[in-house]
Amino acid sequence: MEPMAELELATGYVPGAVGRITELHADHYHREWGFGLFFEATVAAGLSEFLVRFDDARDRLWTVRVKGRVEGSLAIDAIKAEVEGAHLRWFIVAPHLHGRGFGNALMKEAVTFCREKNYRLVYLWTFAGLLAARHLYEKFGFRLVEQREGARWGRVVNEQRFVLVLG
Repeated sequence: MEPMAELELATGYVPGAVGRITELHADHYHREWGFGLFFEATVAAGLSEFLVRFDDARDRLWTVRVKGRVEGSLAIDAIKAEVEGAHLRWFIVAPHLHGRGFGNALMKEAVTFCREKNYRLVYLWTFAGLLAARHLYEKFGFRLVEQREGARWGRVVNEQRFVLVLG
């Protein structure tokens, strides 16, 4: 277990973030759900596209770092905030940091940022079965508003859309 002095919750891009955040997602979702190359490539492409068009006035990327290495992330992609709401994306914390409050800290940062930006709505897509994540979403006021069978992750799952209404 890492000493707290070596842990950092930071804002913004750091070199290697795209690869490391993609790796965290690919490892976890392959191990737990059998997701493969399609999922990993989708994460890498989407995250890369987001960071290339990143606008600090509307978007955010937070990372949890241990000795400078990215071990967790969460982003707010607000390019369509006026029409669709701010999109909460790429939320993950490495298994060795589970239960230490980093997911909670990331969610708190994201919701606070969205309130400060006066975004009226925040949404995310996930799928059924991610109970710890769902608990955290609901703790912060997100509500399940839509469910449907879909394959956006590379295999068929029960996709779920959660929404947090802020204004």
